[in-house]
Amino acid sequence: MEIKVTKEGKNTVEFVITDERHTFPNLLRSALLKDGKVKFAAYKLHHPTDNQAQFALSTEGKTPRKALADALK
Repeated sequence: MEIKVTKEGKNTVEFVITDERHTFPNLLRSALLKDGKVKFAAYKLHHPTDNQAQFALSTEGKTPRKALADALK
């Protein structure tokens, strides 16, 4: 598994998780949404056989990278 940041702003980040389908991305999304500073967290797969989950994350009062690091713990 590898995380590649594709777009980053002050309170937003978009990244791709390679070699993953739904199991880990769904757990990560759930962990992110438990954080009160996370305003939006979602992922999608572009095709049913795709193995790259594309994430979008938006925060308020915390950097997206810090929210992601906290959720990964």
